[in-house]
Amino acid sequence: QVQLVESGGGVVRPGESLTLSCVASGRIFSINNMGWYRQLPGKQRDMVAMIGDRGTTNYTDSVKGRFTISRDNAKNTIYLQMDSLKPEDTAVYYCHSDRITYYTGTRRSTKYNYWGQGTQVTVSS
Repeated sequence: QVQLVESGGGVVRPGESLTLSCVASGRIFSINNMGWYRQLPGKQRDMVAMIGDRGTTNYTDSVKGRFTISRDNAKNTIYLQMDSLKPEDTAVYYCHSDRITYYTGTRRSTKYNYWGQGTQVTVSS
């Protein structure tokens, strides 16, 4: 089966940087769009940045110019480089893919709407 596994969260001071990684594990054939969402307790999960399978990117306005999403298709991995972090960036960050095709034995299957387990990012002085 396929899993999305995030890493790289932590505690940083305002103005500092942090890089998140998300690896899709399993016998992957292809991955469509991937992205990062974040969520505060009691709030909805909001899109932060997305990247298509050919590298097209999209960002929420509050992170434009500070965050950069990138993708390594050979490693089935996406990254989120977060610079000039602010206290309001504090949240649990989740990796997401809308469609992954993978092998089970010789059979190819496609499933939709994958989420990682989340990684905490805290920005505090």
